[in-house]
Amino acid sequence: AIQGPLSNYGAGLTIILTRPFVVGNTITVAGVSGVVEEVKLACTILTNEDGVKITIPNKHIVGEVLHNSRENKIVESVIGISYDSDPEKAVEQVRQILEKFEEVQQTPRPQVGIQEFADSSINIGYRYWVPTAKYFQVSYEVNSAVYKALQEAGINIPFPQRDVHIISQPGQT
Repeated sequence: AIQGPLSNYGAGLTIILTRPFVVGNTITVAGVSGVVEEVKLACTILTNEDGVKITIPNKHIVGEVLHNSRENKIVESVIGISYDSDPEKAVEQVRQILEKFEEVQQTPRPQVGIQEFADSSINIGYRYWVPTAKYFQVSYEVNSAVYKALQEAGINIPFPQRDVHIISQPGQT
């Protein structure tokens, strides 16, 4: 009965001594992300973008894969353009959008390029860093701005297409 609390305290001591993260860092552990608000001996308290406090027992942090992105979080998005469109023009449009947003961190530099040649589109991938507290808000605003900029530049965003061939069997109608 005492093993659970003791393992939390031991893990808390390990966190305090090794300092893999500090208050204000953005961490992801065990599928949970947030800004570190407080590190206690038994638990670590995070706050997510919605302002929800998340309490994680320290034994679930030590020994797990821990992502510490400091105060920023990466946004990774993809938008498909038609094969009739100029991919370099699309890349430049996305790059300009990312430079205009104040919340998009310029260090490290946002990354934009052709991600893949898919069945129905050339996929333009883009990655950039934003303050964790504004992760969803900024990513939605950037996606909307990218969509509008591509439309204004005459770059088509295709819908998925599929060719269906019906092969009739002999004797069937």
